Amino acid sequence: MLPLNENEAVELFWTRTEARIVIEDDRREDHGFRPHSQLGSLSPTLFAEQRIPSPSAVGLRPPSDGNGQTQNPNPSSTTAPDSLPTWLEKVGPLALRYLMIGFLKPVPIPPRLPDDEVDPVYRRLRRQVFAGIFLGYTGYYLVRNNLALAIPDILREHPEYSKAMLGTAMTGLSLAYGISKFLMGSVSDRSNPRFFLPLGLLVSSVIVAACGLVKAIYASLFLVISLQALNGWAQGMGWPACGKTIVHWFSTRERGLKVSFWNVAHNIGGALIANLAMLGVLLFHDWGAKFYFNALVAFVVAAAAWFLLRDTPQSCGLPPVEEYRNDYPPGYSTENERTFTFRQIFLIHVLPNRNLWAIAVANAFVYFVRYGVVNWIPTYLETVKGCSFKQSSLGWALYEYAAIPGTIACGWVSDKVFQGRRAPATILFMALTLLAVVSYWLNLHGPLWIDYVALTSVGFLIYGPIMIIGLHALDLVPKKAAGTAAGFTGLFGYVFGSALSGTGVGWIADRWGWNGVFVAMVVCCILTILFSALTLGHKVESDARANPPQETP
Repeated sequence: MLPLNENEAVELFWTRTEARIVIEDDRREDHGFRPHSQLGSLSPTLFAEQRIPSPSAVGLRPPSDGNGQTQNPNPSSTTAPDSLPTWLEKVGPLALRYLMIGFLKPVPIPPRLPDDEVDPVYRRLRRQVFAGIFLGYTGYYLVRNNLALAIPDILREHPEYSKAMLGTAMTGLSLAYGISKFLMGSVSDRSNPRFFLPLGLLVSSVIVAACGLVKAIYASLFLVISLQALNGWAQGMGWPACGKTIVHWFSTRERGLKVSFWNVAHNIGGALIANLAMLGVLLFHDWGAKFYFNALVAFVVAAAAWFLLRDTPQSCGLPPVEEYRNDYPPGYSTENERTFTFRQIFLIHVLPNRNLWAIAVANAFVYFVRYGVVNWIPTYLETVKGCSFKQSSLGWALYEYAAIPGTIACGWVSDKVFQGRRAPATILFMALTLLAVVSYWLNLHGPLWIDYVALTSVGFLIYGPIMIIGLHALDLVPKKAAGTAAGFTGLFGYVFGSALSGTGVGWIADRWGWNGVFVAMVVCCILTILFSALTLGHKVESDARANPPQETP
């Protein structure tokens, strides 16, 4: 954007002082979240028309002359037509790259709504955006682990593959997802989640649909791994957008339960992936429907999420949630509403944060347990226990559905029992997870109902720590760096945890059997507890200011 100078601006605003304030505010805002704005693209007049609200909208009075008559705020009624943006000639292909992603940029801030409209609009939009992130993230899980459901079918049609070889494809997905979640998290912090979240879901749906419709893909292990990695990258656009939405629409004192309720989207989506896959197979009599039927449903979900989601409250003419709820983190100021640069996000708020490093490492171990169990339910139950796909799908669904009350219980324990301390809740639930994993292990040759009980117990317990670690990351940084912090813990969770649960579990199972797999998961439970204990000193705090907090809608 071509910046205004005072001589140009004084004709566009009521006073020179107002011009200076507006120019400085716009420079700070635009240059904070639009790297390309420094290239210049708008004339001063077009800038004023698009970026500056009319004086009447913001309650300004035009200056008057000596006779008390209102002066013309814009003496020139006509403006010269805008010339071709000069930056387009200077940067060439780089400009096209920015134009392609321009629709992701945050929404300009309109004038604030009248005070009597703020509360009803805030209540309605909080419910609406919560539904949007809940539904949207459920959709992401419908098109994430489809390969795990199809591995027994692929092994039957391609006996040249081993479990470890196909596990490599799941590792590729996890590696790409972890890296994407970190890098795309920083992009999410500077983007509009209304477009960012559905875009990733649409890309993922197209890739997964192709995996079911084009069976020739499975003749090449390299192609299978590549497509899973591409899907993982698209999947990395989901959590950061949800995390950014949460911290902008829900304040500190209510965030524990809100996040725990949102987090069950993981489990509903994780359970529905197997249910929808089974329905697709029944409808189309084709194991490829485990991919393309789920992708069709996810495509519809992406459209619904776009309809429901909004950017920040300020983009809807509302005050920041801290002001609305009268719930301010210590040291909060208007600077917290300023979008950080990439340098500020990484070098000030994320990388030097020791507590964030500790929970990130813990996240790696808890993710190994989570995916070490769920990704291998079909293979374990069908190859070791002789179960049918229907029986293994039931075990998968029990695991995921049990996580719904477990996640909410963990959020409640964190907020109410431990008074906002996240680490004790993680330690408690991981200790119980350890016992459930051991029960699953000891039933290696026992009856199926014990496996179902063990899977239900692991599902109930494991997702609480996963949710708490994600919430802990949001608590440890300012909200304008929330997506990056969530992505940082996700990077460890997926690159060093989930990725190893793919190739690692398959490799261990091929060499040491399932006993070796369960030993590895027990060790990971213990290490999760130890690294979480390093953050026991951190506690969520918040301050109230002049007015009492609003009721939670």
